[in-house]
Amino acid sequence: MTPETAPAPERRPARGDELELTIDSLAYGGSGVARSDGYVVFVRGGVPGDRVRARVTKRKRAYAEARLVELLAPSPDRIAARAEHPGAPWQVLPYERQLEHKRAQVIDALERIGHFPDPPVEPMLAAVEHWRYRNKVEYSFGEAVGRDELVLGFHRPGSWAEIAPIDDDVLASERVGELRRRVEDWCQAEGLSTYDRRDNSGFLRNLVVREGRRSGQLQARIVTSDGDFRASEFTAALAEVADSVLWTRAAGVAETTRGGETDLLAGDEAIAEELSGLRLLISPEAFFQTNTEMAERLYATAAELVQLTGSERVLDLYCGIGTIALMLARQAGEVWGLELIEPAIRDAERNAELNGIDNARFRAGDVRTTLRPLLEQAGTPDVVVLDPPRAGLSQKIVRRVLEAGAARIVYVSCNPTTLAPNARQLVDAGYELKSVRPVDMFPQTPHIECVALLERLD
Repeated sequence: MTPETAPAPERRPARGDELELTIDSLAYGGSGVARSDGYVVFVRGGVPGDRVRARVTKRKRAYAEARLVELLAPSPDRIAARAEHPGAPWQVLPYERQLEHKRAQVIDALERIGHFPDPPVEPMLAAVEHWRYRNKVEYSFGEAVGRDELVLGFHRPGSWAEIAPIDDDVLASERVGELRRRVEDWCQAEGLSTYDRRDNSGFLRNLVVREGRRSGQLQARIVTSDGDFRASEFTAALAEVADSVLWTRAAGVAETTRGGETDLLAGDEAIAEELSGLRLLISPEAFFQTNTEMAERLYATAAELVQLTGSERVLDLYCGIGTIALMLARQAGEVWGLELIEPAIRDAERNAELNGIDNARFRAGDVRTTLRPLLEQAGTPDVVVLDPPRAGLSQKIVRRVLEAGAARIVYVSCNPTTLAPNARQLVDAGYELKSVRPVDMFPQTPHIECVALLERLD
């Protein structure tokens, strides 16, 4: 269930009301689903079987959102959290239950949104590591309630102003944790101000850490507002723990850590990694799957579904730094990759050269405007691989994909609620949804990754 499809209420509680509720299920995104006199309430922090007291934070016509205030009676499934961590809300569920809920949500999205009566969803592919698996973490500087000094942690759920301090980031390695603590300690000692979006004031914004799980390299990128600080001293403070250090200066109310002017303070700009026998270089702002071990399994699943025999032409849309394209190039006749972000394309070309792969070509451009001229150059593909952002494919891009005329489409999705309507559009246009394989890239969180195979009906 999602808020958009919740049934009309019999009675609506007001914002600020406290309700006693029983959580029935989990919605996509991780909130518990409860009902108050027929009115749907999405409770952040609730799990199925919990009896809770929750405070309404937002009220709509068909549903409300609420925050758990008190756990009156815990669910039989609820377990103790390993550590306080806003980014790991499902750590209170046994891992087997997490997998069950994720697969059920994929099925629900395909049935309810995609209108597939019996979707071909395979068993969930479990994660290799359940903890400390992230190779990239973005921390935020800010203030925590009850503390007079800056903290470096995560935004509390539902708040862009308050930062939750982190004693132990259980999703990142201990090496990343040590680097974060050194940065926090140094910035506290320097007395630097933290950025405030409300009036666009303050200096420190974010710390982005990348770890090469196979190479062992560690990169720190501090993101600040325009201004100056003792960059050489900052770099020296991290000399024992970071292989490279960068400084990004962002202007205005930036929503992400991308953009701005970046200076290399120490080491190399790109971090090295290995994946499925490929040697890769990843630039600071390029996309790379944040779970290295499961990225191998995700891409191996895509390669399995593509069913290459050695002669096919493959078109990889949203190719990023070329990881999927380069893996498939070893089994295909030729591969063409298309990606909007130019630094990622430079990474892809460099990675192809680094691995001695000469049958993969890459182009920077928007899929909406670049796909047609690319097809004129490359010819009709046998296979199209899609790995779009969370928003999925627009109707225009779906039309462009259909124009490509590929016999098979492999769709890598990080959001089953956008995979479902896109799959329906492709099926209505003459494809068959053959299989959907959920892959657990993000244990302890509600996030779901899927690989779907669609074949053109002759």
